Amino acid sequence: MSDTRPFYERKTLSEMSVREWESLCDGCGKCCVVILGDEDDPDTFWRTNVGCKLLDLNTIRCSDYANRQSRVPGCVRLSADNIAQLKWMPETCAYRLLNEGKDLPDWHPLKTGDPKSVEQAGHSVKGSLISENIVHEDDFEHHIVARQDAKPE
Repeated sequence: MSDTRPFYERKTLSEMSVREWESLCDGCGKCCVVILGDEDDPDTFWRTNVGCKLLDLNTIRCSDYANRQSRVPGCVRLSADNIAQLKWMPETCAYRLLNEGKDLPDWHPLKTGDPKSVEQAGHSVKGSLISENIVHEDDFEHHIVARQDAKPE
């Protein structure tokens, strides 16, 4: 009897193909928001309303995905090996959720079949950001919108 569950319920992150891995991204854009670390507490992060300079604010997709690490030094390539250490990743991130043994949210495009379901459910950053291209790095702290504490392991 074959297992008919979706791949994300059958496979670990490290077992997924490149296509499966990439399809986990819901396109919310939350990981492309400038995040500031707390100097006094490494488990506290501050989210801003500033989007990465490569984030297309209309489509909420990277404008140069293939070259993002070379163009944006702080851009991290997610992997099954590093996701557990990336405590600043959004709590709704599919990679984080699956790594923590949780299910994808009901609004995730892999469950709904609709890429707009993220925005319709209110989980997209679309319409809430300004570009890093117009904000000086020294002014990032003036754009803080939320505090996020890393969850204990």
